[in-house]
Amino acid sequence: LIHFGMHGTVEWLPGSPLGNTGLSWSDVLLGPLPNVYLYAANNPSESIIAKRRGYGTIVSHNVPPYGRAGLYKQLSILRDLIADVRADPGSVHNLKDAIAGNVEAAGLQADCPLRAGVETSAEETAAAEDEEFLAWCERLHGYLQTLENRLFSEGLHVLGAAPSSSQVAQYLGAYYGDSLPQEAVDVLAEGRGVDAARLALEAAWKQPAALPAVSAAPAVQQAAPDPLQLLQEAEDIRALLLRNREELSGMLRALDGAWVPPEAGGDLLRDGPGVLPTGRNIHALDPYRMPGPAAEARGAQAAAAILEAHRAANAGAYPETVAINLWGLDAIKTKGGSVAMVLHMVGARPVKEGTGRIARYELIPLSEMNGRPRVDCLCNMSGIFRDAFQNVVELLDDLFARAAAADEPEHMNFIAKHARALQQQGITSGASSRLFSNPAGDYGSMVNERVGAGNWENSAELGDTWAARNAFSYGKGGERGVARPEVLQSLLGSCERVVQEIDSVEYGLTDIQEYYANTGALVAAAKNARKGKAVGCSIIEAFGKKVEPKELEEVLRLEYRSKLLNPRWAQAM
Repeated sequence: LIHFGMHGTVEWLPGSPLGNTGLSWSDVLLGPLPNVYLYAANNPSESIIAKRRGYGTIVSHNVPPYGRAGLYKQLSILRDLIADVRADPGSVHNLKDAIAGNVEAAGLQADCPLRAGVETSAEETAAAEDEEFLAWCERLHGYLQTLENRLFSEGLHVLGAAPSSSQVAQYLGAYYGDSLPQEAVDVLAEGRGVDAARLALEAAWKQPAALPAVSAAPAVQQAAPDPLQLLQEAEDIRALLLRNREELSGMLRALDGAWVPPEAGGDLLRDGPGVLPTGRNIHALDPYRMPGPAAEARGAQAAAAILEAHRAANAGAYPETVAINLWGLDAIKTKGGSVAMVLHMVGARPVKEGTGRIARYELIPLSEMNGRPRVDCLCNMSGIFRDAFQNVVELLDDLFARAAAADEPEHMNFIAKHARALQQQGITSGASSRLFSNPAGDYGSMVNERVGAGNWENSAELGDTWAARNAFSYGKGGERGVARPEVLQSLLGSCERVVQEIDSVEYGLTDIQEYYANTGALVAAAKNARKGKAVGCSIIEAFGKKVEPKELEEVLRLEYRSKLLNPRWAQAM
């Protein structure tokens, strides 16, 4: 069997989650049939399921080149108008009507309002004082820059085809960003070599002194990136990208019963050249080292930013409960970034044994937490995370049990506060349960199936569907899918914010159904439990260099404008 592209049906059918038996559907359907499985190189998490439950021999393929969204229609007109105003602020009075009219025509009032929380018409906007209008133009300029430079997958990848020079330039330009000028990137992409690229770099940066020849440059580790090292790395990445042809040879090797060389799966933008070349049998990470050191730092930074943003919008109050989605998709690629966010929220850190493996997550004393409380976390696990990271599930369950039992005041430990409240209601078993997923051996919230069938009237119904499918608790000992709907509803009732990590450019909120079927449905379930009270949703785009949480609506608007409404994206597809 040649399984062309992710992901199929067989590995997601009912059966044993960790080891097939003769009664597992994948065993019944596949039997002894070899399964050569062509899979995207940037999705090692789901490829694990294809291996474990579908007996797949994975052959990876590259992702499409990255494109910049650019600006179009009224957005490009606005860019030019605002450039005129920035060059000559005195001209603002003559351009107010044109700028305000184009903003209204493009529907940008909600994206970048003149006054926060106030909706103004084009006429009212144009009537604003010059000083206020100029400040608004600066904000518009920043927003348009963000939109213009936003990345998306441009078109589709052709199996076994080496990228053109322009496509190589797109890959390299997205990877290096501002670290290398586009002139140097273009020279490398055309195959003119590192020395020619060095000259282009000198010209672009107008460096007063010439750099030494690359061939003579020693490989010196520096705190700041060495431009020569970046050029050589870019040349190496180009060579690896040109080996896309090995995708076909990898398929032929698998069909011939030969060994398919392994390689780490991942994302070029975040993981670098280690994920290339493609045409390989990809693997993931060691689950006993989750989160990794970089992921721990980055996850803590993201969680701290989420809490500060929430406090800024809520008169300085911390959220009592935050729901964090733990998905295999992003956990593998980020080396545990979502787990690190949970640890920071709770106030905990990994403890390693002599081999470097993580033995437990220990509570940080309140005295070291700078006066902030332990925030309770509802961890919604995907089926992949639940099955692939049982050790992490047990460590987190142990952490929550110790946090719930800690002798700390309730206003400084919301986990203990909520556990005690459940115990007072007579729920003594599972009061510290915080890790929920689908029934054991099953996958999916069933929300997408309901949406596809059209048998729903409002988002509240989809929230109920999500809650019914995710009321199963996991953890240590016999906690293997125990139904605890009362605990889940209690946590949803105190949940003020949902957190979702997006791990790659290829899979945005509007690209795959899992985001509305899980993240959106989780928000709806929390609103149901909170009797309609608002529930925030923070999005962390883990593929970027900056850790900057955004609100769900902001990210959706950016995606709509950079992709769904963008003629360039549509033409490439």
